[in-house]
Amino acid sequence: MSYTQSSRGCKLRILCVLALAGSLAMPVVAQDNSEAEAKVIAMEKAWNQAYRSRDGKALGTLLDDSVVLVDDAGSLQAKSGFLTGIENAKPSAKQDGNPESIKVQFFGNVAIATGVFRQSGFENGKAFVRRNRFVDTWIHSGDSWQCVAASATPILR
Repeated sequence: MSYTQSSRGCKLRILCVLALAGSLAMPVVAQDNSEAEAKVIAMEKAWNQAYRSRDGKALGTLLDDSVVLVDDAGSLQAKSGFLTGIENAKPSAKQDGNPESIKVQFFGNVAIATGVFRQSGFENGKAFVRRNRFVDTWIHSGDSWQCVAASATPILR
């Protein structure tokens, strides 16, 4: 056996060991993502609960100060305007939002939550039910997640 064949065999063994180590590490990454996914879904549900109860303080903790919000009419809102609207909503304008589905994808410390939520309530004295598709972007910093961008698009069917 020549030196080249021995060296090639050693390299092949190293590659096999690295591949095995990488495959063993995959469940750990998936486990970390499943824990993070559960946290982001919990944050989405907390957002809906705070919205239902008109709790601007709770919503404020979920949203980054520089969050960009696009509502279902296509309007841009800053955090302060969004929270003011929530806190000033009249009881007759009560709206309820419930998620029908939520899916989360990760890109490093960024999570993109997508799904569908149903809104119901009264507007101008008339009952309504709407469904919207949403895309929320969450950033993990330190020990917490904060939403930095959110948009809702009406589902017209």
